[in-house]
Parts: sequence; structure tokens; C-alpha cells
Amino acid sequence: MTLNGKLSLLVCGGAGYIGSHMARMIAEAGHEVTIFDNLSTGHKEALKWGRFIQGDLRNPADLDAAFKGTHYDAVFHFSALIVVSESVEKPFDYYENNVTGTLNLLQTMHKHGVKRFVFSSTAAVYGDPVMDIITETHPLSPLNPYGRSKLFVEEILEDYATAYGMDSVRFRYFNAAGAHPDGTIGEAHNPETHLIPNILLSSIDKGRRLKIFGSDYPTPDGTCVRDYVHILDLCSAHLAAVVYMAQNPGSHCFNLGNGQGFSILEVLKAAGDVIGHRIEFDFEPARAGDSPRLVADSSKALAELKWKPRYTDLREIIETAYRWHKNPVY
Repeated sequence: MTLNGKLSLLVCGGAGYIGSHMARMIAEAGHEVTIFDNLSTGHKEALKWGRFIQGDLRNPADLDAAFKGTHYDAVFHFSALIVVSESVEKPFDYYENNVTGTLNLLQTMHKHGVKRFVFSSTAAVYGDPVMDIITETHPLSPLNPYGRSKLFVEEILEDYATAYGMDSVRFRYFNAAGAHPDGTIGEAHNPETHLIPNILLSSIDKGRRLKIFGSDYPTPDGTCVRDYVHILDLCSAHLAAVVYMAQNPGSHCFNLGNGQGFSILEVLKAAGDVIGHRIEFDFEPARAGDSPRLVADSSKALAELKWKPRYTDLREIIETAYRWHKNPVY
């Protein structure tokens, strides 16, 4: 399946980690890309592809200005607050940004006649899994405001499809990881809460001690088990979603993961192999709202989107991230 003709695509959150890789992939595929970002967590240095509009999803006037005079064939939405522990402490911020902001975006799309929407959801909507490999039919019971904010939007998308004929694909990401192989864009959060960059940063900055949260989860080695999917594989699924919506109206849901679970200690071992030495760390108490195990069944995406991850080896994913973190541009 291919994208025929030149499309105009809007990337909300295009200065961030996933959004910047998405903007680059769109541009390199020959399509027109517009980035909408408030730069609260994104980086100006990542704005190398397409037109940039600075604005905030929480301000409908900003959105109206971004849509005025341009018709978008589809909208990608990456503008979310994503820190699980912070969502427990600051639920208002998460519901305001992730739910109200998304509602503003959807209403602006409806006003301007834009009918296709790709949404970044999360495996956190599943809560504590009741199956080893999670399918899209798994019960939905998020453990924290972050996961609940994403689930609220998923339900809103179903309603928008019914009421307004807005087509959507929502992707339940497992753990996005890695960076562009050429090292020009990568993962740069402040504060950084994701495991792989924190491992790598602790190895580069000798004054930065790695903390591992939780050692008594009901997993083989007591640490959380996660499914890591490369950032470029995530982005390729989003382009496939635009093709899919052209032939499949309605609201659709897909898991995106590699289908392999790695514990934190196993990730540490793989990172040590890439770097060439053992990673030192300290155990800390488990964080509120973390699930013990999240591993994807992505067979639906493989079958219906014709999507296939290229990066299936954990060490290769870590290598691309390490290339970025050794010489970050921002």
C-alpha cells in the first residue's frame, strides 16, 4: 500500500521526539508537512522539515490560525504530556492538555472539514495486563491519569466517527525507543524519564547515577517488563494509517510493538553490550501507576496496515539511541 500523490499533513507536537521523526519521514516521502507545537517540551533545533506554526492546543484561536487557508489531508497528534508519575501528582494538567487540548483540535478539524486523524494512544490504557501478550481486545483499565486521559480520547474518537464521519486510527504504543540512524534527531526530554536514554546518559555522564524503580514486581527478575519499538517503525505505521483510512472509514485501534518483552535488567545487559561495559545502578522504590508487564500483540497492524517493524533486535535499537546521545544536537 502506498500514498498516491502529494499530501498536506499536519503534525501536532512535531518538535518533540516522535513528532520530529514523523515530520522528517513525511518530508522525505515527498509530502508537505506543517508542524504545530508550543515548544514547551519540544526543540526548535528539531524543526528541520516543513513549515512551523507555534501555538497551543489549549488555545482554539491558535488552532484556527493554523488551519486557516490550508487544507490538511490528515492530522497526526503527538502533543501530549506523557510522564506517568507526574500525571498522578498533577492530574489537572494531564486532563487539560491531553483531553481538552485534543477536543479543541478535533473541533477545529471538524470546523475546517478535515476528516482523517491519527492519534498517539498508549499501552497504559490496558492497566495491569491479564494476558502475557496483549491484544486490542484486552480489558481497558488504566492505572493512572495519563492512561485515563488517552482512553478518554479514544472514546471521543469513536463518537466523532459516528457523529461527524471523522475517520481515525489510534495507536496504542508500547515503549518508543531509539533514534534516527544518522544521529541528527533523537530523544531529548527534560526531565528524562525513559529507561534507555537514562541508561545511556548515565554511561556518558559519570556524575549521573542510574536509578531503577522497583525490584519486586511479579516478573522473572523482579523488574518491569516492556516491549520496545523503534521510533522509525512507529512513524512508518502512521503513514500506513493514512492509506488505511482512505479505504476503511470509521475509528480503528492498533497496538504497535515488537511482541518481545524485556525486563529492565535485560535492557541493562543489552545496553552494556552496546557500550562495552557494565552499567552501574541503584534500586529505588517502585513508582505509582507502573504496570509490571506490557508486551504487545501487533498482529492486527501487521495484517491490516501491512506494517512490519524493521528494527526487531534490542541491541540495534539501543545502538541508534547511543549514536544520538553521544553527540546530541539539542
